[in-house]
Amino acid sequence: MKNHHKSLLTLTFVTLATSTLPIGAEQPDQQALPPIQFTTSDTRFTQANEERVNRVTQIPGLVALWDFVQRRDSLQTDNPFVSIPGEPGAQTYELEPRNLSLDYWHQGPPATLDDFELFGRGPFGQAVRFSSPSSLDHLPVLAVPREKLHDSPLDIKGQGKSVTLVVWLLYEKGNHAIAGMWHEGTVTPRGEPPVIQVPGKRQFGLFAGLQANKGGIGAHISENGSSSFGDIYARHLAAMPMKMKKIKPGTPPADSDTYWNAVGLVFHNEEDRVTAYVNGISNEVWVENPKESRFYQHAYRAWQQGQLAAQDGVQPEEDVNFPQDQYYTPPEDEPIETKIIEQTADRIVRLETYAFTKVEATYQVKPDGSLGKPLKRDLVAIKSNPYYFGYDIYAPKSIEEGGPFTIGRVIHSNRHPTLSAWIGGVAVFDRALSDQEMKTLATIGNCSAKAQ
Repeated sequence: MKNHHKSLLTLTFVTLATSTLPIGAEQPDQQALPPIQFTTSDTRFTQANEERVNRVTQIPGLVALWDFVQRRDSLQTDNPFVSIPGEPGAQTYELEPRNLSLDYWHQGPPATLDDFELFGRGPFGQAVRFSSPSSLDHLPVLAVPREKLHDSPLDIKGQGKSVTLVVWLLYEKGNHAIAGMWHEGTVTPRGEPPVIQVPGKRQFGLFAGLQANKGGIGAHISENGSSSFGDIYARHLAAMPMKMKKIKPGTPPADSDTYWNAVGLVFHNEEDRVTAYVNGISNEVWVENPKESRFYQHAYRAWQQGQLAAQDGVQPEEDVNFPQDQYYTPPEDEPIETKIIEQTADRIVRLETYAFTKVEATYQVKPDGSLGKPLKRDLVAIKSNPYYFGYDIYAPKSIEEGGPFTIGRVIHSNRHPTLSAWIGGVAVFDRALSDQEMKTLATIGNCSAKAQ
């Protein structure tokens, strides 16, 4: 234990001494650092690992980095993974093996570290295996229990708080959870009901797909821990359709180096936006015709109901029982761009583009040529990356009201196939990282390179 803490303190001291850039400052372009092979007996490996860890800790705001090399007592593989803090003496977080089937369905054996196959190679030198369940009673996950993180720096929540989550992985298949503080609850009607039924306790989480886009990245965030827009599921989602590099099952470690991905979620509280990243890239993405979108139809309806509620009286399509705190109301004060779609002597229809929405608006033209109040407004596109989120992150007040931080899976009602991947690093920051900082993190493991 003493030797481990000594190495961590030395590492972060060097990092702080060499980091002079203010928060949010542009980082200089840095050389890509390729994946490395794990060994406990070669000082060259230790130096290479520290170089990669330093690249993370030099970025301000780091709360926890699990590189899957650092262990509680040593680098040996028979004791739990522990996080590396961003500052000397800051809290560290140990990952505990849990079997979700045992915890919630009371089926299956206890999880152990033996459930997590080691790859022996990765962006930091090691990676752990997550697979679709071999049986319904075996859902192993690595977790920081709620009682170990509640109200700690990792419990990022509440007024004014921003967050960044980055995961390095070799992706095989699946479109469910990668990592995060995203306890979906076990009360939604899916599959065999669990013995232990609890409501959702969501804060933020990364997913390998969603929006019917397997292999892309979905960045989920929640203001209430529960559902969104009157639906039974959480629907606030930034989606990046760019595909992750993908490997075939059984790819040897030595042949995997060009297939690593660095995927991320950035919530910028002050700017009310959530952004999904793939390998340092975050493209602007619009979802056209959200009314017909499987994932954004709920935001469409919440926008529509907010528009109808703002008018005098009860409108024909208005749902008076729609929860008022679930209206979707991105800023639409002044359009960034307008385009005339149709025009007559007394009426004009135009496409109005705002920061996060595109609206088709119909106006009556007054005798003097000016426009009256809109006669009709319809949401024809939603920006899904970055996505508008005008709330604070859900803030559980008690241990019972919050969920764990999990890697590889999340707690939910259905024991369906989830993610198949090797995860080689997870980092959490208590601020919104810049585009350049996300690109810097993608240089670790050479994730910005395309697969060969």
